[in-house]
Amino acid sequence: MWNVDAIVAGYAQGYFLMHDDDTERVQWYTTPGERALIPLDRRFRYPRSLQRTLNRQLFVCRIDSAFAAVVRGCAARAETWISPELASIYLALHQAGWAHSFEVWQGNRLAGGLLGLTLGGVFVGESMFHAVPNASKVGLVMLVRHLQQQRFSLLDAQIMNAHLKRFGAFSIPQADYLQALAVALKQPRSLHEPTLFVEPSSGATEKKSAIETGETETNDRSMHQPCVRSTASCIGEPTNEGDSPDD
Repeated sequence: MWNVDAIVAGYAQGYFLMHDDDTERVQWYTTPGERALIPLDRRFRYPRSLQRTLNRQLFVCRIDSAFAAVVRGCAARAETWISPELASIYLALHQAGWAHSFEVWQGNRLAGGLLGLTLGGVFVGESMFHAVPNASKVGLVMLVRHLQQQRFSLLDAQIMNAHLKRFGAFSIPQADYLQALAVALKQPRSLHEPTLFVEPSSGATEKKSAIETGETETNDRSMHQPCVRSTASCIGEPTNEGDSPDD
């Protein structure tokens, strides 16, 4: 049995969980060389064509309104590391307040979403999916904006790939990552604390969450031995042609 406190302690030391096909069990993984981060500053960027989608305001982003559905969406990808065992772990982490879903909605349809853990000022990206083209990329852009507004320090994407580079992702030595992680863990941050602004069209004092509007302004590790992961990144891997990187 997995223990939530032990899992959180493992993530706080730079490890993450994945299903291992060889052992048919969930295992600890790490990145012994370099860690991929998505910048939460001016280095963040996205394909020019995505700006047109953002400008059309086709989507609304919400947090934790359909966590189980996001887990199912991520697990249903053609290539996934989320087994039923890992899905149940995520649900336990969510119930304990550690795991969150950042969702992209189109009307009443869940168009896509991102799955991750928050520890202090760190968002650890675990997976993402889309049911509507570009939805997961819009979700990533809006997640970055929300984390910036909430003063998070790190958006951990774990392992670099070409897709992540299109969004300004960069790699740092694992030792440097662990130092930055230790600092960020001490920062009291909340994914849910609302970021408020005055609705421009109303001219009134009513305030809404920017994340709801879709505005486009610009430990105990003894249970398993940690493994080395050498496959694609959790959060940034495009899943099919409809959600591949744009120019």
